[in-house]
Amino acid sequence: MSTDPINLDAALASIDALWSPRIVTQVNDYDVRIAKVAGDFVWHSHEDTDEFFLVLDGELDIALRPDGTAERTVRLSRGDVFVVPRGVEHRPSSAAGASILLFEPTGTVNTGDRHDDLPSHIASTTGQALDG
Repeated sequence: MSTDPINLDAALASIDALWSPRIVTQVNDYDVRIAKVAGDFVWHSHEDTDEFFLVLDGELDIALRPDGTAERTVRLSRGDVFVVPRGVEHRPSSAAGASILLFEPTGTVNTGDRHDDLPSHIASTTGQALDG
């Protein structure tokens, strides 16, 4: 990881792929990841960790199924933070596109421990280096 400051606007400008998180730095055993998103992600859950979202630009909807069936959606705008509790099935989406920051344990797979079938525009990943 870099020992120099990282400008998030410049880092985001270097990313073309959607739903492909880039690791900008690490804090203890956690990755700080950024991503550009648009359209729907996949329903998934993380059994052993919460998932932290910060919207840097745009709007992000997160559909939630806290009990596995009843669905509700939270809408996040620029500057909003939301944490999906561990084990809660959720699906992020953004109609017009958004830039987000995620904070999660190193090695956490973006598609969770269980998920729907993956469409072609989504790949399971633990994040890529910002310059990679």
